Amino acid sequence: MTTARDPRYDILFEPVRIGPVTARNRFYQVPQCNGMGYRDPSGLAAMRGVKAEGGWAVVSTEEAEIHHSSETAPYIEGRIWDDRDLPAHALVTDAIHVHGSLAAIELVHNGMSVNNMYTRIPPMGPSHRPTSGDLYPIQARRMDKGDIADLRRWHREAAVRSVQAGYDIVYVYAGHNLSTLQHFLSPRYNNRTDEYGGSLENRTRLLREVLEDTREAVDGRTAVACRIVIDELIGSDGFTRDDMVGVMEMLGEHPDVWDFMVGAWPDDSVTSRFGPENDREELMRGLKQLTSKPVVGVGRFTSPDTMVRMVRQGVLDFIGAARPSIADPFLPAKIEEGRMEDIRECIGCNICVASDFTMSPIRCTQNPSMGEEWRRGWHPELMRPKGGDEKVLVVGGGPAGLEAAMSAGRRGYEVVLTEASRRLGGRVAHEARLPGLAEWIRVLDYRRTQVEKLSNVEFFLESAMEADEILSYGFHHVAIATGATWRRDGVGRSHAQPIDLDGSLEILTPDDVMNGTRPCGERVIVFDDDHYYMGGALAELLVKDGFSVGLVTSAPEVSSWTYKTMEQHRIQAHLLNLGVELIVSHTVAGTLSGSIALVNAYTKAERMLECDSAVFVTSRLPNEALYLDLRDRQEAWGDRGLLSIRTVGDAFSPGSIAAAVWDGRRFAEDLGRRDEGAWFPRDIPQL
Repeated sequence: MTTARDPRYDILFEPVRIGPVTARNRFYQVPQCNGMGYRDPSGLAAMRGVKAEGGWAVVSTEEAEIHHSSETAPYIEGRIWDDRDLPAHALVTDAIHVHGSLAAIELVHNGMSVNNMYTRIPPMGPSHRPTSGDLYPIQARRMDKGDIADLRRWHREAAVRSVQAGYDIVYVYAGHNLSTLQHFLSPRYNNRTDEYGGSLENRTRLLREVLEDTREAVDGRTAVACRIVIDELIGSDGFTRDDMVGVMEMLGEHPDVWDFMVGAWPDDSVTSRFGPENDREELMRGLKQLTSKPVVGVGRFTSPDTMVRMVRQGVLDFIGAARPSIADPFLPAKIEEGRMEDIRECIGCNICVASDFTMSPIRCTQNPSMGEEWRRGWHPELMRPKGGDEKVLVVGGGPAGLEAAMSAGRRGYEVVLTEASRRLGGRVAHEARLPGLAEWIRVLDYRRTQVEKLSNVEFFLESAMEADEILSYGFHHVAIATGATWRRDGVGRSHAQPIDLDGSLEILTPDDVMNGTRPCGERVIVFDDDHYYMGGALAELLVKDGFSVGLVTSAPEVSSWTYKTMEQHRIQAHLLNLGVELIVSHTVAGTLSGSIALVNAYTKAERMLECDSAVFVTSRLPNEALYLDLRDRQEAWGDRGLLSIRTVGDAFSPGSIAAAVWDGRRFAEDLGRRDEGAWFPRDIPQL
């Protein structure tokens, strides 16, 4: 393809030397967990290969355990324990190399951040301390000199295996509160009084030794990277920015490339609700000047102009990314080809992170092909041609309908998309107006832009559809993407049957509030039985509108599922700072005039809480009436040429926006398939 790159971005495509290897540009996919790891090697290799195909000059693994004394079960990460792991790694490096990119592996000994649930070997760290991972009744034992020597040996052996597997860059990892090397650096974990504790120089000793060991082990065959926390963000109790300056003065020339991160993982990958693009720049600024080696850092970079500024101002040499490379593996290629409008921008929702915490293949709200490259054969930019000349109708212009219309159009089908309201976007258009969720509108913006570019796709607004009308048009395939409606009766996780409502207390739903309705009176109770972002976001909206708000949830904390998107602690703190009253471990049992009945989730004790209105955030019902009407007329399909009708997204099964987008893609992919894509391959372990 002839490029039409804007000259302003030329600097992003300069090659950069990393020790004995050269990156073809400045786009660097930093190590990134994905929920596949050692369990799904073929899927993992295909996913990494697509990143390389899309122009990322360096493509890194997730953390790769170097030894069975430190493993992450039940979480699924990489493993390079012994030579039996090498074939899986070779799949990854081969997939990356075929597109001319460098393959990097992040070696890790997790020490006291894991519980070793698989091996049952007691974890170890610099001091006798409880493990810092999931709560578990176990402590890490203090490493003696023999343990330290073992760790150094295991790391050397893993580095040699990494060379054998074909990696071009081998990481020494001291970040994210996950690595034994960081634990030795940090005074919050290291209270030793020997040569590995006390002064910064002593606490840095093990990192220095492992860096030197790794350089010796790879012997110039690969580059050596150091990924390191530059500030743990807990003040003098931890590793500070000043400490990092001291480390750079001691070790600045030891690795071939520095990879900087901040705080723990939730600080390094803040959701867009709580952090803008490049929110850690000030902490990174100035460190590059302490080394002659190239520097990479992340910031959920989506703006090419910000990327250029970071390089020109000497903050970074490489534009590091995990989440933006997930949302759009072809981000570098699109910048190079001058196709800015085609970039699928990360919305910072962290649904990708949730895959790691749920031990399931990675997914993305913006990119439904993520994690499906191998097992379903989906590609973020390419789609197989249509199987015939059938015409497709998509009813509903929300995230599922837009994705279905766009993807079917890309396959070459003639598509008509109808939307009953005056604007496209469905739930995304409403939810993006909630506090902190503005960047979620990118789900709509990207798809509308792409649909408008497809000459074979038309869309019509203010076009409500009925069964008779649909049957009269002669479409061959119909997708019903009419979304879902929040329930008003309280049925959800806590209640299988409607709550006892006396009718005197005003009950609103999220749909009411997002459509502009505000509660009567001053005191509002939000009952969150959904446990994701909606309850907290509505509570914030209402308190900012001047209401006195209480949030009731059956869980021990608010928005409890957002632990998996690493923002629960921020949501709870934010609501408390706003003055929202948090009433946890309770559910709503009923309503009376001017009050609501609560039941303790544990003791079953009841109490009354005065309020003027309540907002129920419980569960949703699919808007499936149109589908059911069409299904009941199936005998008329043949005469009208209709071959298939199916509900898509929330109209099929209410879920996340990511699930709706994925289902829209699945509808388009399944057109013309007899099995409707129900089967897909698995990686079967071989004995």
